[in-house]
Amino acid sequence: MGSDPIFSARRVGALMLGAHILSMAGFSTFAALLPELRALWRLSNSEAGVVSGMFFVGYASTVSYWTALTDRIDGRRVYATGGLLAAAGSAGFGLLAQGFASAVLFQVLLGAGIAAMYMPGLRLLSDRVSGAAQSRYIAFYTSFFGIGTALSLAAAGAVSATAGWHWAFIAAAVGPLAAGALVLAGIEARAPAAAGSAAPFSLATLFPVAAWRKLLADRPVAGFALGYAMHCLELFGSRSWMVAFLAFSAGLHAGGASFPWNLPVIAAFVNVCAVPASILGNEIALKIGRRRWISMAMLGSGAGGILLGGAAGWHWIAVLAILLVYSMLVMAESATLTAGMVAAAPAELRGSAMGLYSLMGFAGGMIGPMVFGAALDAAGGAQSGAGWVIAYGAIGAGCLASSFVAWRRGRG
Repeated sequence: MGSDPIFSARRVGALMLGAHILSMAGFSTFAALLPELRALWRLSNSEAGVVSGMFFVGYASTVSYWTALTDRIDGRRVYATGGLLAAAGSAGFGLLAQGFASAVLFQVLLGAGIAAMYMPGLRLLSDRVSGAAQSRYIAFYTSFFGIGTALSLAAAGAVSATAGWHWAFIAAAVGPLAAGALVLAGIEARAPAAAGSAAPFSLATLFPVAAWRKLLADRPVAGFALGYAMHCLELFGSRSWMVAFLAFSAGLHAGGASFPWNLPVIAAFVNVCAVPASILGNEIALKIGRRRWISMAMLGSGAGGILLGGAAGWHWIAVLAILLVYSMLVMAESATLTAGMVAAAPAELRGSAMGLYSLMGFAGGMIGPMVFGAALDAAGGAQSGAGWVIAYGAIGAGCLASSFVAWRRGRG
């Protein structure tokens, strides 16, 4: 009998990790098929960037509501509702999207659906697993975001290659539906502690602006939050355009030595390899100091993106090697920024601090793909080698500036 709680923790943890991966099935479908859909619908690079960024509009505008709702009703119901919305976003894209406006609509819907699964899923996990196992499973849960992203890329590339882009989106709808069903069937119901006694919803509850003003007046807290926004701008900007960049690089080697694998599969491989970089980076930061490591990592990623853009015409082995190192550098300061924010935030405002931190991060995620596409258009378009250098420089500029600020403060 003494082993039952351990077995239960393992079962809940494994189930929620599996559901988390399934819920992400549609996350990278558009990114994987961006070159094809951009050409099919005659989108500008700026418009393609907007379509990518609209996912984060749906996410950021609803995540506070979904998270607060778990205080009032069974979190499994919130999670399952998210599964339905995410499935509708993916399936609707595959069945009904015909251009820019409809693509934007379904990306917003997908973002709102995944918002109702990611944080509520973390709440379901943390409420049912305690002790040392809780910290371990939460770390796995957050890192599995990258694995879910990678599998979404690979699945979209594989399905599209055999059945076309419509079916890639339709197939992606199965994942969040399965995730919702898995959570409803496998996680026991539990009434929220605040059910029936929680204060009514209000804008002040969902967006505690007064607390956020106090936090932004705190220089260390503001610094970590702004750094995270710049990190997410570069992270999601580069991920959204990764397959398109690989397609540009492959086009420079038409008839010659080009990538030997499906491009979305290459992007998926790169995303998986970058996952451990965040954990390893935090270990390095503990040894040399947070500010020093953040400065080094952001300098490396900002410069690495510019190098990658300029290397598009090189041999595919060199391009892939630089892309791998760059993607690892982009992820290298992620956990360090989060740990720094938690340590810097006043205890009485820590919840509001993490809400602000998340909101700024996903605002950066929304802007990143748009900045990349707009810079690419302004610098000559997707067939311009200089355009890719400038686009990577545009999304890395914030990290380069943050690196300089962190270095100056570290010296001070």
